[in-house]
Amino acid sequence: MAHQKERRFYIVKDRDNMQEPPFQDDSLREMEKEKRRHKGWYRKLAAAGIIAAAIALAVLLIVSYLKTYTGMHVSATYKIGNVSNNSYKEFADGVLKYSRDGIVYLNLKGEEQWNQPYQIKNPFIDANGDSAAVADKGGNDIFVFQKSGLKGEIKTTLPIEKIAVSGQGIVAAVLKSESSPRIICYDTAGNVLVEHKTSLTGVGYPVDIALSPDGQVLQVAYLSVGGGEMASRVCYYNFGKGGAEKTDHQVMEKQYKGKIIGYGFFMDESVSAAVGNDCLTIFKGREEPKEKATVPISGEIQNVFHNDKYIGIILRAAGSGKYEVCLYNSSGKRVLSRALDGEYKAAKLSGGQIILYDGKKCSMITRLGTRRFEGEFNNNILEIFPAFGINKYIVMDANGMEDIRLIK
Repeated sequence: MAHQKERRFYIVKDRDNMQEPPFQDDSLREMEKEKRRHKGWYRKLAAAGIIAAAIALAVLLIVSYLKTYTGMHVSATYKIGNVSNNSYKEFADGVLKYSRDGIVYLNLKGEEQWNQPYQIKNPFIDANGDSAAVADKGGNDIFVFQKSGLKGEIKTTLPIEKIAVSGQGIVAAVLKSESSPRIICYDTAGNVLVEHKTSLTGVGYPVDIALSPDGQVLQVAYLSVGGGEMASRVCYYNFGKGGAEKTDHQVMEKQYKGKIIGYGFFMDESVSAAVGNDCLTIFKGREEPKEKATVPISGEIQNVFHNDKYIGIILRAAGSGKYEVCLYNSSGKRVLSRALDGEYKAAKLSGGQIILYDGKKCSMITRLGTRRFEGEFNNNILEIFPAFGINKYIVMDANGMEDIRLIK
């Protein structure tokens, strides 16, 4: 039989998806390898470019963060009606504008997102995360809001003296009564969750209250006078499982003889603090807070402010009239102390900075102690906070809402 050549047949069912036989030509293999090498270099160059740009931006931010500015430039102005008759508070991703006649939530372009009318004689506000509450001091009305708008209305039976709101919208209120002031917690629908009567001759008068972000733990600072001596108590009440078996849900009480504890607040779910006339006390614990540190404070306390990481205190030195601002971390360690050029009525921590203002005068100090700004704005400042971008801020003043940029 004659030798026959081996034949191979390729059956093509789908020509578009047909796989070609392996390369048989060395030059084609080399060309393909060269293409892959070029693609690898392009990727490396692109990655290097991105890293270099990120480093350059970081350096620019650090340099601008460490500079001191004395001027400001208005980039944009958004007109808002009746500015001078309102109060303002930074909230969520915008600003709350509130007065006796109602409250409005504005975005960062000064545009109304919602508008809730009411009639309140003496409005005051508390905010916690994405919830805020406006109450009528000496009246009986509380309105609870979230970023989306009105969450609920509360009608009290006694005059309102103080309020605190949780991140979920639960409200605690101190209601005034000559014989026995009451502390009542409400849900957003106005239902009473917990009611606690106080006694002037017992634990004392509630001078401040605070709620944990989840609304389960209530902190109360009491002041009492007995035997010619003042004393303060800081008490915690847990309305969850941790306090279910406790009398009046009380899980902790700490007495401070001869001291006046006037401020109390939560920094997060497990860290809270109380500030007295001569001390700062840090408490830690989620269900049953414990005293972890007490720091002595020298000077007359003018203002107390905080965020979830730091506590700021403005002090006036006795006899000298000089002011300083101190910053403490959540463990009670003092991490910053800077002299001030005078008194500032408003103080806040926002965007990692201490922002102080009074009228047109403003001072900004970084966590590292650098004075970012020292000077005056064009109009009286009603509210101010950092905006996205280098050296940019949102300012509420007589013109409305302004985008400003710090300049040398």
